[in-house]
Amino acid sequence: MLHISDISFRHGERVLFDRASAAFSDGWKVGLVGRNGAGKSTLLRLIQRQIEADSGEINLMGRTRVGSVPQDPPGGDIKVLDAVLAADVERSALLAEDATCHDGVRLAEIHARLEEIGAAAAPSRAASILNGLGFDNEKQSRPCGEFSGGWRMRVALAGTLFSSPDLLILDEPSNHLDVEAMIWLTEYLKRFRNTVLMVSHDRDLLNDVCDHIVHIDQQKLVAYTGNYDFFERTRAERLANDAAQQAKVAAQRKHMQAFVDRFKAKASKARQAQSRMKMIEKLGPVASVPIDERISFNFPSPEILASPIETLDDVSVGYPDGPPVLRNLDLRIDMEDRIALLGQNGNGKSTFIRLLSQRLEPREGQLKKTPKLRVGYFSQDQEEGLDFEATPFDHMARALGPGAGEAKVRAQLGRFGFSRDRANLKVGVMSGGEKTRLLLALATRTAPHMLLLDEPTNHLDMDARASLVDAINDFEGAVVLVSHDTHLVKMVADALWVVQGGTVKAFDGDIDEYQAKLLKERGARPPKAEKPADAGSKKDQRKAAADNRSNKAPLKKAVDSAEKMLARLTEQLDGVLAKLADPAIYAGPGSVVTELQKEKARLEREVQNAEKRWLSAQEALEAAA
Repeated sequence: MLHISDISFRHGERVLFDRASAAFSDGWKVGLVGRNGAGKSTLLRLIQRQIEADSGEINLMGRTRVGSVPQDPPGGDIKVLDAVLAADVERSALLAEDATCHDGVRLAEIHARLEEIGAAAAPSRAASILNGLGFDNEKQSRPCGEFSGGWRMRVALAGTLFSSPDLLILDEPSNHLDVEAMIWLTEYLKRFRNTVLMVSHDRDLLNDVCDHIVHIDQQKLVAYTGNYDFFERTRAERLANDAAQQAKVAAQRKHMQAFVDRFKAKASKARQAQSRMKMIEKLGPVASVPIDERISFNFPSPEILASPIETLDDVSVGYPDGPPVLRNLDLRIDMEDRIALLGQNGNGKSTFIRLLSQRLEPREGQLKKTPKLRVGYFSQDQEEGLDFEATPFDHMARALGPGAGEAKVRAQLGRFGFSRDRANLKVGVMSGGEKTRLLLALATRTAPHMLLLDEPTNHLDMDARASLVDAINDFEGAVVLVSHDTHLVKMVADALWVVQGGTVKAFDGDIDEYQAKLLKERGARPPKAEKPADAGSKKDQRKAAADNRSNKAPLKKAVDSAEKMLARLTEQLDGVLAKLADPAIYAGPGSVVTELQKEKARLEREVQNAEKRWLSAQEALEAAA
């Protein structure tokens, strides 16, 4: 379906891609991963022809329809449901033509095509998608302009899903979704039968949906079969093997060089020394194995307070000039609590966080807190309050006050991965992930006893999210968390509180049980994403499955045979390398070393050929799946 061949692309002085290649087959669900700034979003723009590569080719086979979520979501007076229906351009065009066409033959063609694409069922399908993304019937009939930017992005996402493109491109689809909508989207994408290419830092989404991962690594595209966890394991094993191989080569060079240094001046050993010098040249330089440096960060530890540190007794809360958002809150928070807030966006999660931080005061009831309690509050909205002309050092120095020396300011920034150079950059040129880390550093500058984190993972890459997990788990105070990242919730939360129906209640179970409960309550799986098609009889389906197994049998045999041959040759090569790494062998006859070098060269060629045969067999088997 999609072939990327030797593309190169430079952004300013940075080279993002250097002769990078990859190929995607129909029906693959591909996760595109890499560190922030590696070029993930740039590659998506290249594929959609929004920008041009410096060299190389990107080919979409046939008449491939590409769909992605527009950055300018629908607004104005158009109703939500109508905006989604309009995203199917072909259906809209056919209906418009049908209203004005007077040619009987053309009308028949139009009606046939409308029936073929399931136009009559389109409103029901669009409504079902919107419902899954959090729009009930009342919201679907409201104008798009009445909703916030985040909700309008959901409308744009619904329209893209509704159009059912051959290649669905998604760039961080979870950013504007709550856990409930993420559960629905995950199920939808799992059942989507066309090709998906997705950039996401949500580990659970990549694990549940993707069957291939493409990693942007050292300006190349490296493809892996399997989900994100499998990719991570496979890459770790490859890096370990590469490092071991480089260590062997380095040891081999060291021993041969030692011989040369010792005997090159002796006439009796000159020939052997010269021979070893040639061997060293053939080995080439010792290449270092690239390892991405992970930025770690941690929260300062507070002194321990007696529990409970905060209690709510029949509290109600809301905003000025409006009705209460939450009522009848009877809750307590202890020093060791790790609480995740769940519930649809708009139910009051952020309102509850603001109540706990005392940015909102109770309208009724009592909120009691320990007198010494310090609260750290993080929200992505705080980014709007940053001074883009100031540096992280300037922000932290202002926040800590005039009594804080430079050492204290830099120490707090250092907890969150800011080196001296990065701390002196203007905020306006920093990445989204760096701004998030700055906000976390500011929120924790007083060593708070309770951390309130409202969507802290936005803009953080996988490594930074892993660092956040470690930081929360090592933190000695209480944490109340709002996040659509279910992996983060699984890793850090000990309790789940559900914000629903105008109140907050504890949920007796874990996040997996909560997800199962939601799917059961909905009573049905998400709608099929593809257009309706006639299904064959069960007999035909059984016959097709049997034929498929029969056709794949010789392919599986070829894969197994190639795998065994590759393993056998690799074992032989390891044996030769082990002998060459033994210093004692160089004290004996030079002919022995020469023969081993010849055997090594032969086995390396055979291993390379065996790898190609195995890859070809594996690709043939996957293509037949």
